Parts: sequence; structure tokens; C-alpha cells
Amino acid sequence: VQLVESGGGLVQAGGSLKLSCVATGYSFGSCGMGWYRQAPGKARELVSLIRLDGTITYADSVKGRGTISRDNAKTTLYLQMNNLKNEDTAVYYCAASCRYVEYWGQGTQVTVS
Repeated sequence: VQLVESGGGLVQAGGSLKLSCVATGYSFGSCGMGWYRQAPGKARELVSLIRLDGTITYADSVKGRGTISRDNAKTTLYLQMNNLKNEDTAVYYCAASCRYVEYWGQGTQVTVS
């Protein structure tokens, strides 16, 4: 099983990024997916979830600025983030929540200056 995030980088405040997470090795369409982030010195926190039934949850901190989506045919999860703020600086992880197991990626760094 592999979840590989990409799309992070250095961006100016007010800018945008689109993160991707390519998943392989398990049944992508059978698992809920989510994005989490961890800022330096802070606990990992939920950014957004997209469940199997299609319902979506966003953290209050990203509501109106983030859009999560998935492409089951490409086994890829996305997170579009707009109007980035300094406090969005963190390592962003994608995760798969399957019936009996969770899988995590290695993360991609997003730095907002």
C-alpha cells in the first residue's frame, strides 16, 4: 500500500495550491479519504474528509478556502486550497480510512510566506 502526496511547496499568502495523493495497493473506492496537517510543535489535525457516501467535512479553519475531491478511476485524492494563510503552513498528509485499517502517506510540506 502506498499513498504518495505531491503538490506542496512555497507559496505567498493569498495564493493557491492543489495537493494530490495517489493511492495504490488497496481498494481505493472502498475507503473514505482525508487530508490532515501538522504544523511545527502542534498536533496533527483534520483538514477535510470525504466519506464513501460522498459527504464532506471541513475543518472550520479551511471552510470556504478548501475543496476536497477524489477520482476513483485515477485512485487519486485532491485538496484545492485557496487564499492561503501563514497558519496553513504545515506538512499535509492524506489518509485512507478503510473498514479495519488506516493508511497514511508520508506527507508534503506546504509553506506560506
